[in-house]
Amino acid sequence: MMTVRRLTPAEWPHAFPIIAQLRSLDEAEFLTRVKRQSYSGYELVGAFKDSVLIGVMGMRPVHTLTRGSHLHIDDLVVDAQLRGTGAGRLLLEYAEKDAKARDMTAIFLDARKEAIPFYEAQNFVYHTAPSMKKPI
Repeated sequence: MMTVRRLTPAEWPHAFPIIAQLRSLDEAEFLTRVKRQSYSGYELVGAFKDSVLIGVMGMRPVHTLTRGSHLHIDDLVVDAQLRGTGAGRLLLEYAEKDAKARDMTAIFLDARKEAIPFYEAQNFVYHTAPSMKKPI
């Protein structure tokens, strides 16, 4: 049986081995960043299979003039050994229910090239405004 729920701060260290499959951070930096981001509404959500954490999603509420009120998914990763089990789909379903409960109009995320087919299968579409970045 698979369940999805928000993680408590005490559970954040358990999310690190999964997030580390996507992000190059050490555990201390991961925990520092999650704590800092949590002050702005960032939350970690976990997918559990038989009470074992197998997937993690980071999400935050955002409101902009262009996009209005929406949910932004910053990170979504399922343990490499357990991809294809439906955990990623369940995490996205959780995000959608959460966004609807908050009266948000959309979910946005940035996707790695290899993850695009997965997101397209979940009815995500390309957004017309490309993201730009200037390192400083």
